[in-house]
Amino acid sequence: MAFDLVGTTAALVSDPLAVGLLFAGLLLGLLFGSIPGLNTLTLAAALLPVSVYLSSTQAVVLFGAIYVSGVYGGALSAILFNIPGSVENAPTAFDGYPMTQRGEAAKAVRLAIQASAIGGTASVVLMIAGTEWIARWATASIGPLEKLGIILFALAVIGGVGSTGFWKKWISLALGLLLGTVGTDPVGGIDRFAFGNLYLQSGIGFSVLILGFFAVTEVLVQGGQNVQRIRNVPELKVHALQFAELWRMRVTVARSAVIGFLVGVLPGAGAALAAFLSYSEAVRWSRHPERFGHGEPEGVVASETANNAATGGAMIPLLALGLPGGAFTAIMLGVLELHDLTPGPLLFQNNRELVYALYAAMFIGSVLILLLGLIETRFITKLLAIPFPILGTLVIVFCVIGAYSLRNNIIDVWTMLVAGIVGYALRSRGYLLSNIVLGVILGQFGEEAFYQSMQLVDYNLNEFVRFPFALAFMALAIITMLFNVMRELRRGNGSSTRGSASH
Repeated sequence: MAFDLVGTTAALVSDPLAVGLLFAGLLLGLLFGSIPGLNTLTLAAALLPVSVYLSSTQAVVLFGAIYVSGVYGGALSAILFNIPGSVENAPTAFDGYPMTQRGEAAKAVRLAIQASAIGGTASVVLMIAGTEWIARWATASIGPLEKLGIILFALAVIGGVGSTGFWKKWISLALGLLLGTVGTDPVGGIDRFAFGNLYLQSGIGFSVLILGFFAVTEVLVQGGQNVQRIRNVPELKVHALQFAELWRMRVTVARSAVIGFLVGVLPGAGAALAAFLSYSEAVRWSRHPERFGHGEPEGVVASETANNAATGGAMIPLLALGLPGGAFTAIMLGVLELHDLTPGPLLFQNNRELVYALYAAMFIGSVLILLLGLIETRFITKLLAIPFPILGTLVIVFCVIGAYSLRNNIIDVWTMLVAGIVGYALRSRGYLLSNIVLGVILGQFGEEAFYQSMQLVDYNLNEFVRFPFALAFMALAIITMLFNVMRELRRGNGSSTRGSASH
């Protein structure tokens, strides 16, 4: 296998068009990922028809490069503007933006570049080594009950993360879970909180909420600061990569890479859950958890290592089983189908060179992030010099374009704007917008897993004993919640009513 991979990589490098597509995909992914309001999903959807005119190998090289670089690109806007490029970059903003506010933007970006490159490279190596057997294990061992247990554990951990008040964190999460129920029942198809509106029947998309809660809200916040002349424009000069500080966080990097890869393997879980879970674990294992949310570098490293490590993991169910791990891999499934390729065991037998070309593109892309990240950062940071009235207007314009392009529906734009205004009010009172968005996402996944689990055990809770892996995560969820409550009680009633600025 190693010799075949080396041979495919050499053939890929010798093809000028493939090399050009590789670099184009990397640069476009970085650009679209880092511009507030746009994302790599918009780019991938726009390029999907173009892929028909490419060979199958060239097409997977292009989209593989976009996938790898786009995840890092979203970290830049999260760090510099507190506007995550996508939901998996939201935990990066928790500590990245506070670092920018205190003049450490260069340090935060440098750590994000390094963590992204390491996480992405490690995941590709693991993907190459274990795509076939890991996919078989996940299919045999991870069912609806196991997925439900993991989601419950993630919710319990997320409810205890953040510097705001205890009850406000949980109220934010509960509000997100409530918003996630808007639409139709996943089993019976019954309307819930739709009030007969066709738009609400399809549910509130979390991508629209991300644009509203993070981008529009941030423009309103910084616009207010600009009017009061208290807005500080950070300076950012990233001259070289220094690995000494990252080496001190090597345990966090290793743990986050493993979490990101394993969560990425789960169909439907994606990089968002990986990033939040890794961030939560970094808080849990830290000797100074109180620093998180106030500019702790380890938070940036944990988030960016995990969400990039999830990219390789997400390719495993796509290639071996034809199950997309997220929205972007669903588009890549469409790319394969456009070229009459069916993912699964036969793909490895009949199109092994194609699979190896994807491996090579993702590996090279992950390594090149170290170089291209620096170049692209210097370009993006010029946005900081733009006067805020112009910059804020551009952000809103990009957000409108991004929201409308999701479903070509103007109501998505209005939903985004309303979410931005509501988010501004909630944030000013100390509620966590990130918890609301994550509640929507995990609530939808969790509800589907719950219904499937109940059907699996025929609504007999005693049957849960046959699923020890799921029970272990459910037990961890209960223990985590009790630990959070006990910790809050020890702090006293006063701390539960205090809230800080939302992320």
